[in-house]
Amino acid sequence: MELIRIVEALLFSYQEPLSVEHMVRAIRENAKDIVESGDDDAEAAKPLAEVTEEQVMAAVQQLIHHYEKEGHSFTIAERSNGWRLCAQVQYADWCRSLYPGKKPQRLSQPALETLAIIAYRQPITKAGIEAVRGVSVDAMVQQLVDRGLVKIEGRAELPGKPLLYGTTEAFLEHFAIRSVEELPNAQELRRVELPSEPAQPASPEPKEVQLTLSPA
Repeated sequence: MELIRIVEALLFSYQEPLSVEHMVRAIRENAKDIVESGDDDAEAAKPLAEVTEEQVMAAVQQLIHHYEKEGHSFTIAERSNGWRLCAQVQYADWCRSLYPGKKPQRLSQPALETLAIIAYRQPITKAGIEAVRGVSVDAMVQQLVDRGLVKIEGRAELPGKPLLYGTTEAFLEHFAIRSVEELPNAQELRRVELPSEPAQPASPEPKEVQLTLSPA
């Protein structure tokens, strides 16, 4: 029983990202059952009953290298909560055509700017977002919440207890990153001072901020 083939089968059969820990647990439990059964595969299954995360991770990397070397149209990509088989990016549009009712709507530039600010400065209030953008963001924030890219994280310890906003797992999936730490470094977004009191009326002249957030 080749570990690399077992890992490939697990990734192929699971519809969601699969963590290394989850794979190790599944392999160990099944291998122990085989060993205890005493059937013909019992001896071969013994090493798998003690498989480590390092071994599974090595198998994942071997598969990625193999797919790349052979020129496959798919690969294994790491997401925020595990690994999954997926099509290479150049085939995304072809795969998307299988789901005509689920074609993602493009984010408008204002929505993308608002999303970038939330991503870099989360958790953040609407007043904080407006301090960076210089315009009202009520509609943009609601649109991002409705799209599942932004969620309410709680309330700030400020007068009026304003809501705090942060990004979701869907945001990470949309931009094909594992965490917000992988976002490009936007120093301007991090330097703008956020308000520590109720928001003041938005400035009629928005500040110019260089944004580098874009979907994969």
